[in-house]
Amino acid sequence: MAVIAISRQVAACGDEIAAELATLLGYTFIDRKDIEDKIISLGFPAEKLEKYDEKKPGFFASLAKNRDEYLDYLQTAILEAAALGNCILIGRGAFAVLEKVPNLLAVRFVASDSVRTKRLMDEFAWDEKQALQRMEESDSNRIGFHKSFFNISVEDPAHFHVVLNTGLFSAHNAALVLAEMCKKLITKELEQSGKQKIEDLLTAQHLVNTLVFEYKLSINFLRAIINGKTLTLQGIAESPVVAEKAVKIASDIIKDKEVLSAISIVQDFKSYP
Repeated sequence: MAVIAISRQVAACGDEIAAELATLLGYTFIDRKDIEDKIISLGFPAEKLEKYDEKKPGFFASLAKNRDEYLDYLQTAILEAAALGNCILIGRGAFAVLEKVPNLLAVRFVASDSVRTKRLMDEFAWDEKQALQRMEESDSNRIGFHKSFFNISVEDPAHFHVVLNTGLFSAHNAALVLAEMCKKLITKELEQSGKQKIEDLLTAQHLVNTLVFEYKLSINFLRAIINGKTLTLQGIAESPVVAEKAVKIASDIIKDKEVLSAISIVQDFKSYP
């Protein structure tokens, strides 16, 4: 079975279609609140979530260590959900986090500005000016979020298996199309290799969390990449001693992989606290 990651414009009926699709496939729908709750439960301060969650962080917020911490917790939340299988995730760049997972179905929902404006006006009893302002703000935030955290354009259709114009589909019909696509595209072989890929990604992310949050190693932008029997650490540290310590700890934790360092040493590199 698939892991389905949905990206959507505001008022493109993303939640409605995801709920219909979950019912059709018997999948678990992991919505915005589920991801928020998971990020907070993992350790990210609730009062700081608003600065980063599905929006481009401000200048100082983008330089702060909290930005990296948010991304680590976000990726952990997405990967832990995906590891359970048979699920639908919406927003938060899930399609980018899971882009190399073989059994991923990445979907984006869009609609014309006129359709989205009318939907917002009907849902919230807004006038046209209020609806347009909300739409423009949301679009800008989501574009900025994906650029800031994943360095990609969420509007590029090449990131998705399919982009649906939900102004032309009912939520039910859109869900029917995607359910059929999921059944046709995701084979048993893709499902099996996808499960292994998610396991590797989650192992790597848990290692990063251990190095950063438990051992408090001062390595900025730390990432771990598993490729077969090799695990490579990437990031920026001020001292080779810190990089060597990270490799030693990683080798003790991940005993079945050869741990390599691609950590750059940059003296006097600082991020805001």
